[in-house]
Amino acid sequence: MKVLITTDWYKPTINGVVTSVSMLKEELEKRGHEVRILTLEQKEPTPPERNVYILDSISAGKIYPEARVNLHATRWIINDILRWKPDIIHSQCEFSTFITARKIARYRDIPIVHTYHTVYEDYTHYFSPSQAFGQKAVRTFTRFILDKVDAVIVPTEKVKKMLLSYEVETPISTIPTGIDITNFKKPIPEEKLSEIKARYGIQEDDFLLLSLGRLAKEKNITEFFDFLAHKRDPHLKLMIVGDGPYAEELKEQAKEKNLLENVIFTGPVEPQETSTYYHLGDLFVSASTSETQGLTYIEALASGTPALCRKDPCLEEVIQNHHNGYQYEGEEDFDYFLEKVRKNPSYKPYLKKNAEESVEKVSKEHFADKVLKVYEDTIQKNGPRKNRIIEKIKSFAITYK
Repeated sequence: MKVLITTDWYKPTINGVVTSVSMLKEELEKRGHEVRILTLEQKEPTPPERNVYILDSISAGKIYPEARVNLHATRWIINDILRWKPDIIHSQCEFSTFITARKIARYRDIPIVHTYHTVYEDYTHYFSPSQAFGQKAVRTFTRFILDKVDAVIVPTEKVKKMLLSYEVETPISTIPTGIDITNFKKPIPEEKLSEIKARYGIQEDDFLLLSLGRLAKEKNITEFFDFLAHKRDPHLKLMIVGDGPYAEELKEQAKEKNLLENVIFTGPVEPQETSTYYHLGDLFVSASTSETQGLTYIEALASGTPALCRKDPCLEEVIQNHHNGYQYEGEEDFDYFLEKVRKNPSYKPYLKKNAEESVEKVSKEHFADKVLKVYEDTIQKNGPRKNRIIEKIKSFAITYK
C-alpha cells in the first residue's frame, strides 16, 4: 500500500507529532508498505531523507509560538505525488499540509485518515483574549476540519470524549501512540550520570525532580516553582530539560522567587540523550493538563523513573497511584507523595520496578497494526474500487508474518 503522511511538523523539530510520524513511517516500511512524508520547511533545516517532500514556509509565531505556514503548494511536489498514486492519506496537522492533503485526496479520489494530536482548548491564550470565544472557535474549527476526513484517530479516550462533545460525526478510533521503549530501558553508566550531576552541581544528598519537554505556558511548570518556594529546601532540586517559547519567562520567574539554587535549566538536549536525563531524576514531574497522551510520561516510566503528575484523564491507564507513581490534585497531595518517596528508601525501587513493567504493552508494533486496521476499514468504506487495495494489505500482512 502507498501511504502519504502529511504533517506541519517534522525533523529536526522535537515534539509528540514528529515522534509519532517518524515511528509510524518506520513501522509501515518494515511491513513492506511505501510511505512518503509531505511537510513544511522547519525553523532549522530538515536533514536529507528519502521520500520526504518539503514545502516552503514562513513563521506564524503571532498565532502560536514556533508555528509555520505554507502560502502555496509547490506544483512539482503535488504532481510528483499524484504520479506516485498514493492509496490513502494520513494527515497529522489541521493547517497548511492539511489543505494540500485535501487537494491531493480530491484529485486521486482517495480517503483521508486524520490523527487529532492537540487539545486546542488549552491553547486559546495564544490567539484569543477571551477564553470563552476561543473555546467556541476551537469547537467550530475542529468540527469543520474533521467533517472533511473519512476517519479520525485519537491517542486517548479523553480526546475521543472531547470530540464527541463537539458533535464530531466522523468515525473515531482510539489508538495510543506507541514508542520504542528499548532505548529508555537501557541502563546508563554511573560515570555518565555522575558527570552530568557534577556539571549541574547536583549533590549526592539532593533529591531531583525532572521535567522534560517543550517549555510552553500551557505546561504549567510555574506550579512547581510555587511548591519549591513554600518548602525552601536546598536539597530539593528541579531540573527542567528542554526549550520553547516560555523558556525566558520561566527563568525570570525562578529568579523572582529566589529559586536559582533549586531550579536547573539544561536547555534542549539531543533526542538520543533524553533517556540519560530520565535516569537522572528521582521523580518525573508534570503539572500539565493539556496533553492528549503525554509520551514523556511513558518514556519516563520506561526509564524506571516513577511519575508524579497532575491528575488528568489521559493518565487513567498510565499512572496508577502508589504503583508506578502518583496523580496529585493540589500542593498538599504533591507534597504527601514526594515525602513518602524521600523518606522511605525501599519505596522507590518498588515504584521503579513497577514503572518499567507498566509500559510493556505500549509498543510501536501494536500501534502500527492498529493504524493499518483503520486504513483497511476506511478504504473498504470508500467504494468497490478500493477493495483491490485491501488485497494488497492482506498480502503484505502474510509476507510480513
